Amino acid sequence: MTRRAGLIGTLVLAGLLGATAAEAHTGVGAAGLAAGFAHPFQGLDHLLAMVAVGLWAGQREDAGRWLIPSGFVAVLAGGAAAGVAGVGVPWLEFGILTSVVLLGLLVMAGRALPLSATAALVAAFALVHGHAHGAEIPAAASAIHYGAGILLASAALHGIGFALARLLGAGAHGATRALLGGAVAAAGLLLVVL
Repeated sequence: MTRRAGLIGTLVLAGLLGATAAEAHTGVGAAGLAAGFAHPFQGLDHLLAMVAVGLWAGQREDAGRWLIPSGFVAVLAGGAAAGVAGVGVPWLEFGILTSVVLLGLLVMAGRALPLSATAALVAAFALVHGHAHGAEIPAAASAIHYGAGILLASAALHGIGFALARLLGAGAHGATRALLGGAVAAAGLLLVVL
């Protein structure tokens, strides 16, 4: 089973590293649901953060395991609406990259925070990711359809991370999960430097 977990982790990490940070918020392409769905898979920062959200949620045994992904998607939608409306958010890219690093560290630590602290972090992280996506929805796009695609893709990425965390569980496989969290944090730091 350790070999299987290592293979799964390697495949997930390889897929995540296939995207580049520069592609994260391009707003290029078609204008519908499918284009919105594809958008989160095109940027390493969002991809890492969304999978890490799922990993973080999947480590919990309390209500937080559902609060984290559902709350993230809800606030992501609100952040996107603010971005579409042109509401400014200072330090947006720094906030996005900080979320990647912190989510990786939270996964690596493997400890549950109190639900109030979890909710605050989820809201802050989702707001900056959502705002960036909303602000860069292509002018020709339907904000509703494109945005729905982004939300669906983000939820799917949460699901991948969640399933991976549940598969890895604790013990020796927990070490693989911690390694994945460390890789996410390291990649986030690298993106800050770049």
